Amino acid sequence: MTDFIEAPGGNELQSGQMKMFNTGKGEILLARVGDDFYAADNRCPHLGSRLSEGKLEKTIVTCPRHHSQFDLIDGHVVKWTDWSGVKLSLARMVKSPRPLNTYRVKVEGGKVLVAIDKVPAGTG
Repeated sequence: MTDFIEAPGGNELQSGQMKMFNTGKGEILLARVGDDFYAADNRCPHLGSRLSEGKLEKTIVTCPRHHSQFDLIDGHVVKWTDWSGVKLSLARMVKSPRPLNTYRVKVEGGKVLVAIDKVPAGTG
């Protein structure tokens, strides 16, 4: 059975906004795009920066540190850093491109609820 927890202040998010909240198991990024809510790990799989401090354009979140981009719909990598040439090759050797973990979201009774059954330990 999947456990859902309320995202504190989630119902106050306006379209185009995102915020971080801690589940006790890790940090979750919550974003709103139009009437839809998306949840994902708040830490970038590249080098662990907080995605909540980055930019959101439609469903694409951009890491504030190395500008890796992920689609919040399913977590796929849109761009793995904005580096090129040797720097990009080195970045891929250190950490190969990997998707962002995403989580199911539902709205019930005006509350935004996030499925937390697979939040990885040690991200908070």
